[in-house]
Amino acid sequence: MENILNTIGTYITTYGLSVLAAVLIFYIGKWVAGIAADFVAKMMKKAKIEDTLCAFVRTIVHIGLIVFVAIAALGKLGVQTTSFVAIIGAAGLAVGLALQGSLANFAAGVLLILFKPFKAGDLIEAGGALGVVQEIHIFNTIINTPDNKRVIIPNAKVTGDNIVNFSAVDNRRVDLVFGISYEDNIKTAKEVLENILKNDTRVLTDPAPTVAVKELGDSSVNLACRPWVVPADYWGVYFDTLENGKIELEKAGITIPFPQTDVHLIKENS
Repeated sequence: MENILNTIGTYITTYGLSVLAAVLIFYIGKWVAGIAADFVAKMMKKAKIEDTLCAFVRTIVHIGLIVFVAIAALGKLGVQTTSFVAIIGAAGLAVGLALQGSLANFAAGVLLILFKPFKAGDLIEAGGALGVVQEIHIFNTIINTPDNKRVIIPNAKVTGDNIVNFSAVDNRRVDLVFGISYEDNIKTAKEVLENILKNDTRVLTDPAPTVAVKELGDSSVNLACRPWVVPADYWGVYFDTLENGKIELEKAGITIPFPQTDVHLIKENS
């Protein structure tokens, strides 16, 4: 009996302190991991980084530190942690290869949140779609198209090509072309278009609109009509100027030609 008690006492002396130390390491480490993760999130918020990214990074930091603390606690118990580290490394590589597309979207989302090429409410063209940005997430961006379709674009596709932000500037230029007949008076046609722009209160005076000969086409003299507007008025001015241009040019006796082909028949003497 005395030998059994001595043996138990030896085990408690040998392993009891190790177990206690491992428990203390785990719980203290877990507490420190929470503080460190909160600190990282707080610093990111002070840097005015989006809340979505702050929450995501905080979770990653917290999980990473917990794993490190767990390995340290197991090592204190005498467990060989080298194999655990190798397994975690192999698992991380496998997961990384399986989720490489998602990781690319995540990295692109971080770049979008940090550099902010656009924000919610902006009209953009990106990832093969045109529309108003509704939400920017870590993995995708949601936009509404002009015909009210919701498009969800992976962030890697957004950053993988040009991003056109139509709302980032104070004004936009409307590019229109009106073709008139070669027999018509160019000055008269220009005056008609200039008056249309002058009477439209949505057209900006600075920069001044431009009406000029753009090219001498195959069947028409093409006049460039380029008013400047605020982004919100772009399509309204575009459609109204096209309609009013045709109406007023016809009132002024200006012909708007269409492509024609003249066929000449030559009769050969037999």
